[in-house]
Amino acid sequence: MIHKKSTFSLLPDWLARFDFLGLFEKDPFGNYLTIKRFFIFVIGWFTYYRYTAVNKIRITGADQLLTLPDNGVLFLSNHQTYFADVIAFYHIFCAAKWGYKDTISPPFYLFSPRARCYYVAASETMKEGLLPKLFSIGGAITIDRSWRANGENVKRQLDNSAQDKIGMGLRHGWVVSFPQGTTKPYAPVRKGTAHLIKDHQPIVIPVVINGFRRAFDKKGLRFKKRNTKLTVHFKEPMHFLPDESLESMIERVTKAIEQEVPGDGNALPTPAE
Repeated sequence: MIHKKSTFSLLPDWLARFDFLGLFEKDPFGNYLTIKRFFIFVIGWFTYYRYTAVNKIRITGADQLLTLPDNGVLFLSNHQTYFADVIAFYHIFCAAKWGYKDTISPPFYLFSPRARCYYVAASETMKEGLLPKLFSIGGAITIDRSWRANGENVKRQLDNSAQDKIGMGLRHGWVVSFPQGTTKPYAPVRKGTAHLIKDHQPIVIPVVINGFRRAFDKKGLRFKKRNTKLTVHFKEPMHFLPDESLESMIERVTKAIEQEVPGDGNALPTPAE
């Protein structure tokens, strides 16, 4: 398990210890945390109403976030939109930093947001337009998917740097990963998730979200249906045996994020919204 928290600063080590406000602190990817906090502050205020006024978010299990360490935590979640899911996680994480339990109201936490958080995203997604490029400042760990590109199934060389980049994020803070690698419901969990857990041994928190697909468009930037109930459920940490097979880990993660194919698998019912 990752215990030691990494710190990166523009200042030399002997002077960095006096940077109590973190004005010169950077993340492992070279982004200044001051800029990241400002970005989360701005995006947070612009999006807060989307989860509390236009729609209603219900959070459960977030009380356990208050006792988690500052780094080495991997959140594994099902995926329904490109950005609305992630923004909701950031609201919840920042609220937990201030001691909120299962709520993001009121949004005072945005005045001092949690900057040590990241999310895994496909490189192609973060290059499509100005907004995605801006959102990457908020903590995107971009990877090249070897199985899908531009909405089509492909076969290309595995991005060997992906695990290293996610590991850097885990040493520095919390990482949200969508192990299916797509917003398509009931898609298989990728083997890379099991390798990631074996290699870095983080605290693994499974998360189940719902309602985002119904409330927002695929990108999660525009409203599709208002007055929708959004749910985010944080489950108890998962524990894996050192010699547990990849297949067993994948099966358990699939069950934990509630992405098992229902029925006999011959026909997929419409997923719950």
